[in-house]
Amino acid sequence: MDEELRSLASRLRDEAGGGPAYERLLTTADPDELVSVLTEPCRPLWARELAAFRLGCAGDRRAFESLVLLLNHRDPERCMSAAHALAELADPRTPRAAAALATNELRVAYALFPVRLLTRLRAPESVPALITVLGRRLAAGDPHWRVALACVEGLGALGDRRAAEVVRAALPHPRLEAAASAALARLET
Repeated sequence: MDEELRSLASRLRDEAGGGPAYERLLTTADPDELVSVLTEPCRPLWARELAAFRLGCAGDRRAFESLVLLLNHRDPERCMSAAHALAELADPRTPRAAAALATNELRVAYALFPVRLLTRLRAPESVPALITVLGRRLAAGDPHWRVALACVEGLGALGDRRAAEVVRAALPHPRLEAAASAALARLET
């Protein structure tokens, strides 16, 4: 069992109350059994998350929709697990979905993990989406500075010079200044 699955299993064990249903989902080698958890009505969220995570990490694209929903969840731990599984899944739809979630202003409070996933994916959609999100976060009084910081760090890591202008605009923001300086050093070399 890898570290990501071990962490997820530990968190969900408490939520599930342990038991045979939990143990079965954790150990089954049958992908169709896991898919049935995603499609059957009245399954608890912990079961759907565990099934989607295992399928995604195994490269089974039937988990895609469930993982995208979990990527946009209000619980950061669910988002983190979904982002990991989506990166492992390597579905070509993932960058578009992550960009749509990251740039949705109605869900900006939950954009941190889609932003980080876009950085990890290094897809053509990544830089334009991160530029858009960061530009919006630079407005005076915007409370989502962690999302802005993830954008600055991501744009620096991606190294695309198209981001230089928006990263430069982040310099006057005290919480972003150090990361923006580091990102600019990478972008302008």
